[in-house]
Amino acid sequence: MKKRHQQKLIILSFALWVLFNFPLVLLFNSSDQVGGYPILSVYLFSVVCLSVLISWLVITIYHE
Repeated sequence: MKKRHQQKLIILSFALWVLFNFPLVLLFNSSDQVGGYPILSVYLFSVVCLSVLISWLVITIYHE
């Protein structure tokens, strides 16, 4: 893997650390719902899916 791909994955790791940080997660901890699901669950599921997608893009599509 090239160094620039490793750098992108490291940046993704730091972004995930910020997104899963306790104060930011508390912003979504409410009794409101989106489509019948709690906002916290939707937020966590969305962040995980987005991180998997970005990782896949970095590893496969940009792989030369």
